[in-house]
Amino acid sequence: MDFVHVGNLRIAKPLHDFIDKEAAPGSGLDAEHFWSTLEALVRELGLRNAELLAKRDALQAAIDQWHQNNSGLSFDPSSYKQFLISLDYLIPPGTEFSIHTANVDPEIAVIAGPQLVVPITNARYAVNAVNARWGSLYDALYGTDVIDDADGAGRSAEYNPIRGAKVMAEAAAFLDKAIPLNEGSHTDVRRYSVFANQDARHRLIAVLDNGAETGLAQPEKLVGYAGALNADGEPEALLFRNLGLHLEIRIDHGHHIGREHKAGVCDVIMEAALTTILDLEDSVAVVDVEDKTLAYRNLLGLLKGDLRAGFSKGGKFIDRRMNTDRHYTKFNGDRLNLSGRSLMLIRNVGLLMTTDAVLDAQGKEIPEGILDALATAFLSLHDLKADKSTARNSRAGSIYIVKPKLHGPEEVRFTCDLFTLIEDALGLARNTIKIGIMDEERRTTLNLKECIRVARERVIFINTGFLDRTGDEIHTSMEAGPMVRKNDMRIEPWMLNYEDWNVDVGLAAGLSGKAQIGKGMWAKPDKMREMVETKIAHPRAGANCAWVPSPTAATLHAMHYHQVDVFARQRELIDKPRARLDELLRLPLLGETSPTPAQIDEELANNAQSILGYVVRWVNQGVGCSKVPDITNVGLMEDRATLRISSQHMANWLRHGICTREQVLATLRRMADVVDGQNAGDPLYQPMGPDHDQSIAFQAACDLIFQGREQPNGYTEPILHARRREVKAAQRG
Repeated sequence: MDFVHVGNLRIAKPLHDFIDKEAAPGSGLDAEHFWSTLEALVRELGLRNAELLAKRDALQAAIDQWHQNNSGLSFDPSSYKQFLISLDYLIPPGTEFSIHTANVDPEIAVIAGPQLVVPITNARYAVNAVNARWGSLYDALYGTDVIDDADGAGRSAEYNPIRGAKVMAEAAAFLDKAIPLNEGSHTDVRRYSVFANQDARHRLIAVLDNGAETGLAQPEKLVGYAGALNADGEPEALLFRNLGLHLEIRIDHGHHIGREHKAGVCDVIMEAALTTILDLEDSVAVVDVEDKTLAYRNLLGLLKGDLRAGFSKGGKFIDRRMNTDRHYTKFNGDRLNLSGRSLMLIRNVGLLMTTDAVLDAQGKEIPEGILDALATAFLSLHDLKADKSTARNSRAGSIYIVKPKLHGPEEVRFTCDLFTLIEDALGLARNTIKIGIMDEERRTTLNLKECIRVARERVIFINTGFLDRTGDEIHTSMEAGPMVRKNDMRIEPWMLNYEDWNVDVGLAAGLSGKAQIGKGMWAKPDKMREMVETKIAHPRAGANCAWVPSPTAATLHAMHYHQVDVFARQRELIDKPRARLDELLRLPLLGETSPTPAQIDEELANNAQSILGYVVRWVNQGVGCSKVPDITNVGLMEDRATLRISSQHMANWLRHGICTREQVLATLRRMADVVDGQNAGDPLYQPMGPDHDQSIAFQAACDLIFQGREQPNGYTEPILHARRREVKAAQRG
């Protein structure tokens, strides 16, 4: 590896050249300023970063010892709680307060809607995600199982008008809920007309099958139109706003779909993914300077608005670019411009990992999170300094960094201090850099109020990451005893209270109307009917955003936010009984009931297949997030969080003798063959068998389980990174 010396830093040449030749020009600052700032940040905060990690280890060791000392005794929740308080693990909450974060874009503060998470290293996926601010409801319904295949409505290579008719009926039923007519149904409309010179109650006239004319039940929901009006008053598109979200009815009688609709409606376009998290963390496999530089280059392109992704599909080359703004006409004749792109948040890495992309004065790797934060802010200068007439990311002039895997208020304070130093170095106003707090570690959950208090001038986001949270729950209480089966975790008291606790604490801290209260990912990208039927629970729970796995899912999930007034729901919830801390401290232990041999085999197989299915792509192909078939061949979106659960669960059962090392190894070998079979159609796939011991990916899976107890907080990154580097070194020869 070639390094460039700048000050007391040694910078890997690919990263150095990227900052010097691509990132700095147009930022208003030179590359030397970037590197001198990074050196100062590492000098000032590097030791503190290490001390916070050491405290994590010390707390875990103390908790392990407490459980070992109390082994064989009945669990005493009161004594356990007092012990956590004495450790400073559990901090008594302070007085009531309300956040006062300023300059927050409306997509975060006052509009509720879906949120995408996308690996930044995949340019095509990233552009698709940012463009998913708007999505076709017709396409989302037609291409998924929301519409059944009965009565000749199956999907085929050619357009199926029977299926299309079902799509139109489903879309009309949705419109009846979101923008109902005074009389009749949108199913009955044979013409939509608008008259710009009429008063608000008569601007939309819908002519029904029986010849009757009607308008909207709530006329104010019609806010504009696109295109010239024809002789019948038909525009190219009608624009509506309901509960803050926009939707379009597009009219084109000559379109091959519009010809099939009596009113010429060729599509319903939904405002969908209001926000997208560009991920540098759990959904990527970034292990060296080449990976890191690619990630930053894609981020720069997204922030500048010029990232492109070319690919072949169906024998044609497609050049995917970022959308421009959308333009409409208001009824007073003024122009209405709406963003064509999802508002971008950037998820940095946490405190744990270091990077060999930059070495300090002693030749040691620097904390990766410090580099991520500075790079994110530096690259964002291109957005903040952009001409206001062009498409921008943050129109409010903010930088949004989502920070994962923070353990309690001290680490939130560290992050805020890091942001302050970066703002000063880059000449940014105080609190320009906002923080999204992932509530996915036990210490953060239990002390969430104090975490928010520390960040009360910066916080724009709290989100329940229930997958990582489960992994940390298992690891923290590893020595307490064997845990319940993995799927049973969802109904454990701590989990049920955790989801409510997050909303309750967020509302009490004044996040409503100022910041997002988010919920986690829908993990089954092929099960959209089930998502449409069930994910409405998230807005009903008071969450003003929730994660979805694809642009199609964002379009479908947007329907829920037209049905639930989330901010009204939050006002209802704030006066209801709150989740209880004591329930969060109830450990998810098996207790006196032991699983049967058949249940043990089933659990081991389920966990092993999940681990191997994800790890083999991560280690061999560098794929950080993908749809991985589970043991029943249902595709699930997997990232490191799901891996953390499965590996920690197997490590826990091993620790307490529920299973043996030999059982685990036998199961891993058997499931490796299953995973190889599931991936047989992938030309890039490298099988783990028949000689499993020679497969680096297989060895990585073994490491995650057999070394699981020793991994810091049960994290998977150290093992995955080491094994991925091993594969890359072998590929280079």
